[in-house]
Amino acid sequence: MLSPRTGTILKSIVGQYITKAVPVPSQSILNDSQLGVSSATIRNEMARLERDGYIFRPHPSAGSVPSDRGYHYYVESLGGVALPLAEQRLIDHLFHQVEREQEEWLRLAAALIARLAQNMALVTMPKCPDCCFKHLELVALKESLVLIVLVLHGARVKQQLITFEPVISQSELMAMASKLNEAYSGLTGSQIEAKELALSPVEQQLTDCLVKIMQAEDEQDYEEPYLDGLHFTLNQPEFAHTNRPLDLMELVEQRSLLRLILPEELDVHQVQVIIGKENRTEAVQNCSVVIRRYGLPQEVTGIIGVIGPTRMPYAHTISAVSYLASVLSRLVAELYGGEAADIVDED
Repeated sequence: MLSPRTGTILKSIVGQYITKAVPVPSQSILNDSQLGVSSATIRNEMARLERDGYIFRPHPSAGSVPSDRGYHYYVESLGGVALPLAEQRLIDHLFHQVEREQEEWLRLAAALIARLAQNMALVTMPKCPDCCFKHLELVALKESLVLIVLVLHGARVKQQLITFEPVISQSELMAMASKLNEAYSGLTGSQIEAKELALSPVEQQLTDCLVKIMQAEDEQDYEEPYLDGLHFTLNQPEFAHTNRPLDLMELVEQRSLLRLILPEELDVHQVQVIIGKENRTEAVQNCSVVIRRYGLPQEVTGIIGVIGPTRMPYAHTISAVSYLASVLSRLVAELYGGEAADIVDED
């Protein structure tokens, strides 16, 4: 546990390093902290912080740089941080301008969060823990070949071809679809599988196919996220003369970034910050991730987050991620007819 004075000195070091990207000397801390103590006292406190692993010096004559532990203390000391009102109004205005389409929301959210945080942003399409049946259409193509058009909750559409023997007319297909629409509306794949319903052999074949489609959808992770702002991250001083950008770009190109930065458990009520070596993947252990779920808890959720160097503007990034998550949660609630309040916090 740091004393108030030591904590103030550490926060000064972190704040200055985030802003200037150069090691922080004791004189800068003396000028910034206004603690009313001597430079010798500042140096003693800095020595203690270095010994305890909160800061380090790149070389003996240099100023101090925060460690992962130092950034942790800084983030935990921020408390509730709110996005400036002007930025909130700008976000609200821009969202009012876009089409009422999820893809437009997500593209806009990724672009906004990247610009606000000056780092790479990612946003995923919202996804149900277990997909639910909404509507089925069957279209006769030729001979015994039929196109299944399965609409799931959340406006997701799945299509698959199936062959029925003997040949079934379009009118018979429409009657079959009507029967199953009434029987399966709002059910998950496992509920459909368990439902006791008198079915003809063809209807049973179709039901088995529907269940397989839904099970495959449930097994999928989040779809490839919308990404924006990679250039912001690559232009950071930390990446100027190293191979780190190549590692990050490789993860993006391989479409594995989200899977590798996503924590095993992600809170649905608040932003989580994963700093440095807390990241499971070596390629991003010089980075921090600020991430949160949005949407309707237990029903349909997506992910919004920022990835950048550990020297990132945490207060602004956390508040931006939190506010954009609340905006997307409200939009999802309107789309699904649910209540977003459970997932929205007021920072």
